[in-house]
Amino acid sequence: MERVALGANACWFKSGDAAFKAYRLAPELNSFSGRPRILLVPRKSPEARPLAVIQAEGHPARLQAFGPLLSEPVGTRIATDVRRWAAGGQGCS
Repeated sequence: MERVALGANACWFKSGDAAFKAYRLAPELNSFSGRPRILLVPRKSPEARPLAVIQAEGHPARLQAFGPLLSEPVGTRIATDVRRWAAGGQGCS
């Protein structure tokens, strides 16, 4: 999950990607529930309900991604990037 969080931060937010300008990354990697998560929330309302959740569970970890943002055009890119980073890939698409 750390690799996914680092990739998301670098490729979606630090790069200034216009597709992610309206969102903010909210990583919750130290989860006591055993499900570390990465949340995408509205940039101007970080306390709002997450628009996308990427979470890991189990050993070996299985990633899940869900939320309304995944049904938007950017959702395909999110899913592709997350799979690549989870598999050990690096870089931006």
